[in-house]
Amino acid sequence: MSVFMDLNLSFTADKRVLQSLVETAAHRECPVCLCLQEIPTPTPINKLIDRLPIVQGRSRPIRVLNRLTVVMSDSSHFRPNAVEYRSFDLLAVRPTTEKLFHAACMLYDVDIICICVTEKLPFFFKRAPVSGAVDRGVAFEVSYSAAIRDASMRRYTIANALSLMDTCKGKNVILSSAAEKALELRGPYDITNLGLLFGLSDGDAKEAVSSTCRSVLLHAESRKTASGVIYTVKSSSEPGSQQGAPSDSRVTVFILINNP
Repeated sequence: MSVFMDLNLSFTADKRVLQSLVETAAHRECPVCLCLQEIPTPTPINKLIDRLPIVQGRSRPIRVLNRLTVVMSDSSHFRPNAVEYRSFDLLAVRPTTEKLFHAACMLYDVDIICICVTEKLPFFFKRAPVSGAVDRGVAFEVSYSAAIRDASMRRYTIANALSLMDTCKGKNVILSSAAEKALELRGPYDITNLGLLFGLSDGDAKEAVSSTCRSVLLHAESRKTASGVIYTVKSSSEPGSQQGAPSDSRVTVFILINNP
């Protein structure tokens, strides 16, 4: 299993609050956390925090990235060729209509699709667009901090998460905090328990705060710098291999093609 990650921490201009958020994330063993930033260019983290805290149980400091989340109520809100988007490490969208959700799953070049957890969704998840997003490597995000703040939001969070899991079967799901203050952060094992409440299996819940998050980061890197091609070739076994070994093996080759 990969290291634990929280891919959604709310940005605040209050340096003291931001420092507390990052330090708590490091103490909770979350070596990667994201600060939400407004367009235009995000502020470098070294100008906001003088010294990054060391991740608990490790010798290196926490890694902080910048993320842009576009809340979409109209297709014009997402500008795929916008130069400003390149300043952010992760690109996420939160569609508010079924049509925009379908477009985000099938067309938009993003890393994360956020599921609204503060109100009842005005549409149902359909298997075709959800499967399309999974095939393209786009992750669905469910945030848990709203469920901590308010009882009604807790009901919406659980209901919307269960609806998503029923459609995607736990594939390509990440669990994040969207925390605005340190008290809203939870440890990775507490989050996996929340994942069970959201309809994830034990294994999928653990991956939702670790290996799936790493896949999101790799997807973001390839989206910004290159496109990939994967193919499998058959090769003969080497002479002197053990008796009973298969006569051939398959080797998977991954090629990166730089964008012009």
